Amino acid sequence: MASCAGALKSRGFRVSGSDANVYPPMSTFLSQAGIKVHEGYDPNHFGEQPDWIVIGNAMSRGNPEVEYVLEQKWRYCSLPELLKEFFIRGKRSIVVSGTHGKTTTTSMIAWILECAGYHPSFLIGGLPGNFQRGARLTSSDWIVLEGDEYDTAFFDKRSKFVHYLPEVAIINNIEFDHADIFENLHAVQKTFSHLIRLVPPNGLLLANGADPNVAPLLNVDYCPVKRFGLQGDQDFKAEAIDTKKGVLHFRVNENEYHLPMIGEHNMENALVAIACAQHCGVPSSVVETAMRTFKGVKRRLEIIGTPGGVTVIDDFAHHPTAIRKIIQTLRKAYPDGRIWTLFEPRSNTTRRNIFQKELIEAFSEADVTLLGGVAREHLLKKEERLDLESLIESIEQKGKVAKVLAGSDEMANEVARGVQPGDVVAILSNGGFGGVHEKILLELRHRFS
Repeated sequence: MASCAGALKSRGFRVSGSDANVYPPMSTFLSQAGIKVHEGYDPNHFGEQPDWIVIGNAMSRGNPEVEYVLEQKWRYCSLPELLKEFFIRGKRSIVVSGTHGKTTTTSMIAWILECAGYHPSFLIGGLPGNFQRGARLTSSDWIVLEGDEYDTAFFDKRSKFVHYLPEVAIINNIEFDHADIFENLHAVQKTFSHLIRLVPPNGLLLANGADPNVAPLLNVDYCPVKRFGLQGDQDFKAEAIDTKKGVLHFRVNENEYHLPMIGEHNMENALVAIACAQHCGVPSSVVETAMRTFKGVKRRLEIIGTPGGVTVIDDFAHHPTAIRKIIQTLRKAYPDGRIWTLFEPRSNTTRRNIFQKELIEAFSEADVTLLGGVAREHLLKKEERLDLESLIESIEQKGKVAKVLAGSDEMANEVARGVQPGDVVAILSNGGFGGVHEKILLELRHRFS
């Protein structure tokens, strides 16, 4: 929503908005763009009647501003509808989907096309380092979009990505997530099958053929299909050549690439970006340059400080698979230090006990795990809620340290007292986590000054 607000502002629209919680990096981005953000919801925020109201998918009936818009019979739409009609129609649309890796992959593809001189439009649910903004609208034929499977709005329960008119649809992976709207894995697969149905005969479906949850969806004959993956017989396959600290050196088919990132999951993200670039007609030499100069995305394995030799990392991970991969990646990159993970159970899935077992396995790969309280726990029945005490006990039974610390101040103090130079602190949250990032950096600077 923030990225789209910035894009509309750049086209000359007057834009303002409301949100319950406003925090960096997007709050900073909006402020720099000159966009007024009201904290909380009140019909008085509207002022004069707007031409359009864009209602985000976190809004529901009972919200004061939503109720006022309905009473006044003002024009309103969902964010994906706005994107479709204002920004996508008539362009060559690349839609990047999947449970994991969407933001990084979308950012990579946009940067490759930029290096090729295509000057693409893009809409990304994060802040890519090469652009320092999540949205841009140009006169280019190309637009690259992060395609989310979450529902569109309270009045449209289809997945967002069905609005995005894909010429190229990318499916990185599929896992069960968003337990508040999907009943099971089959329901998640079904919504991805709806995306596949939208790919035209002159387009391309690029899908992870090594993912057992994706493979059954690929037997279609109404559009071209190419498979990618790190294992098996795929049209595009990546092979690691060297994993020097901080750089991935790998081969895709006959070409070699260097990427200044860590983690096998990022090699997979790069693999599909390279495959997409081939469809777009980008020479391999340009793709190699783009890979070498890719600057990553904020909150994706982002090093936010190294006070006293302690590496503090901010990451958006909130699904057990993503958490496990992050910890494994950090273990390989920093073999001599302890791995601390700080996790906020905030998403609609991790607040529930659906991934109770999977979270035990994920966090057991870290040396120390500090858990915040379950977000909005009063909205869940006790029998549905993630059982933090049981989670801690199970992790400790595996010989690791684990604690629940509800306050961000308490958590920052715990980290500052216990870490040693060479340790890595990974802060995992899809929200603000009570400002624990800044508090930890401040405490560490005091300790090691």
